[in-house]
Amino acid sequence: MSTHPALMTTPLTGTLLRGALDLERTANGLLPHRLPARARAQYTDGQLAMAEAQPSGVRLALRTRATVVELDTLPTKRAYTGAPPRPDGVYDLLVDGRLVGQGTVAGGNTLTVDMATGSAELLPGPVGTLRFSGLPADPKDVEIWLPHNEATELVALRSDAPVEPAPDRGRPVWLHHGSSISHGSDAASPSTTWPALAASLGGVELINLGLGGSALLDPFTARTLRDTPADLISVKIGINLVNTDLMRLRAFTPAVHGFLDTIREGHPATPLLVVSPILCPIHEETPGPSAPDFSAMSAGRLSFRAAGDPAETAAGKLTLGVIRDELARIVAQRSAEDPHLHHLDGRELYGEADSAQHPLPDALHPDPATHRRMGERFAELAFRAGGPLAFVAG
Repeated sequence: MSTHPALMTTPLTGTLLRGALDLERTANGLLPHRLPARARAQYTDGQLAMAEAQPSGVRLALRTRATVVELDTLPTKRAYTGAPPRPDGVYDLLVDGRLVGQGTVAGGNTLTVDMATGSAELLPGPVGTLRFSGLPADPKDVEIWLPHNEATELVALRSDAPVEPAPDRGRPVWLHHGSSISHGSDAASPSTTWPALAASLGGVELINLGLGGSALLDPFTARTLRDTPADLISVKIGINLVNTDLMRLRAFTPAVHGFLDTIREGHPATPLLVVSPILCPIHEETPGPSAPDFSAMSAGRLSFRAAGDPAETAAGKLTLGVIRDELARIVAQRSAEDPHLHHLDGRELYGEADSAQHPLPDALHPDPATHRRMGERFAELAFRAGGPLAFVAG
């Protein structure tokens, strides 16, 4: 931790943060959450608890003349038994909207997950310091995007000039929910996940409720979307329902209707885009669950396989093809009475030609180049003039 005498300390408060829906006061500082406390009280799943506390899309947003900014954090890093070590989470520094620096924080806690048994062990570690220097001395908007894949407790903020919350630039708020792909799995950095890139290109303020492994049509997630102020909303549904083999078609259809009904209770006329799954060859015609490919792990890489049987679709098991067809049907049915409801086939973001050029490295998650491609395509398809999420001020 820094002891630089010329730096002043600014209290960390919610006014300096964007993208978080709740802040938990811990023994060390503040832990941003992407689900509110009431939602967090309604599940016992460790996967979701880990995912929602990873601050994808959460950033410090400051207005300052500072040339030096330091941030003390306590990260919680993940490791998987038998898999290669994961790199430290990346912090992105944006000045007036441009990415100008990156850093990592050493140390922190380590959560080791055994995918074979489902067990996890937490090893405590020390607080570390992120330092950015050499910034221009004129007034500027500074954003520090927190790692999308590491829970991050904020401990202290220091700078060589006063900081204040960045002003509201009047951009529409885009609220997005999806799976680990929306969360940012395998993206290079937090501001280069596909939703973050799409938000930048579309000129909108992102609240990212991409929840790795946990886009499961949970009622508390629907209520969170209902109760969060937003100008534009999208929900990306499908892959996690196959991953977990959670439900059959009989349950899926009313669950989607109920999820959308709940969102509409709080946002009756907000543009709402339902996005079906991107191409994932292992699950296009083969249902879940997804399972670790231990032969790949023995070779030093993480990969997955489909553990279901295609014949089981006759009994209602879900594949991505089944989900896409049903989502298109549901949206067509509802849009007859809901003109602000729209549908996007996820294969327009990543389809067969993309898979041939950029295969999913672990058979489930896109690489950094694919995140960029998806972000660019979503911005063009959704935010362009006349698109389903084009914003017109009321």
